[in-house]
Amino acid sequence: MTRALIVVDVQNDFVEGGSLGVVGGKDVATAITAHLAVHAQEYAVVAASRDWHNAGETNGGHFAEPGDEPDFATTWPVHCVSGEHGSEYAPELDTTDVTVHVVKGMGEPAYSAFEGVTSSGERLVDVLHAAGVTSVDVTGIATDHCVRATALDARAAGFDVRLPHGLHAGVAPDTSAAALEEMAAAGVEVR
Repeated sequence: MTRALIVVDVQNDFVEGGSLGVVGGKDVATAITAHLAVHAQEYAVVAASRDWHNAGETNGGHFAEPGDEPDFATTWPVHCVSGEHGSEYAPELDTTDVTVHVVKGMGEPAYSAFEGVTSSGERLVDVLHAAGVTSVDVTGIATDHCVRATALDARAAGFDVRLPHGLHAGVAPDTSAAALEEMAAAGVEVR
């Protein structure tokens, strides 16, 4: 079995202090770093995704219109604007072992790492297939949003998927629990 690790959106705007900070985000970044320090060689690909939104626009309605309150379901405060501090990886995440960097959401809503592209324009699914990957471990932020979407897309693409305990953080307990149930029902091994 050829395995990949996907690190979803461990960015400054999604950890404590960011515009959409998740409690436990920095701890998860540290835990992923520790996991990679021991297990990086077990992965054929270590991919990391980042939200990468355009400045000065709503990104296809992803950001709330100026003056409107976000609903935190389909519209959000401004976050992860490309090239700004909030879009950079959280400093607690050591990206030394990352072999593939993916950006997503350029001008449009995007949650799953599978919606993103590499710097050369390749889709993540194609990178994984080219490396012979059959199984992925999904980690990152947030369990109930982008981690969920990434894990479900990985299953839909035919990968065996594991969600390692302690390597993801969610926005809220209720929505995170619901996301874990949905992922498990889709065949994700929630560990």
